[in-house]
Amino acid sequence: MKKLLFGSLLMLSFFYTHAQSCQDMIDLVKKDNYGTTYNSPTSEAISKVTFYTKQIKYQTYYFAIVCFQKDYSYSCNEYIYQVASNTKLNYSLHYLESAGKAFWKYIKPYNEYLECAPN
Repeated sequence: MKKLLFGSLLMLSFFYTHAQSCQDMIDLVKKDNYGTTYNSPTSEAISKVTFYTKQIKYQTYYFAIVCFQKDYSYSCNEYIYQVASNTKLNYSLHYLESAGKAFWKYIKPYNEYLECAPN
């Protein structure tokens, strides 16, 4: 846990010097990076979650970009979370049963690390 917190602080300082907003952070993670996407067509809230791995100064960081559906629209609102290395596996094993429950259990606990996600 201490490593994750230290890594988060280090990563945050890197991102804040390179990214001014949460959208900039999302763009930086997506840039030159292929994610693994899990679509949730039956979910009323989450349309998809994409997991990314990013190397920064010889450290590996893990991110989830969650796409929350907008009311009466085909588009969505994206939010970024810095997650643990096993989050992708845990989410992938449970999202088909309920994308919402899998989100709350495996991704939501990380919402405070980047402060780019709703409470």
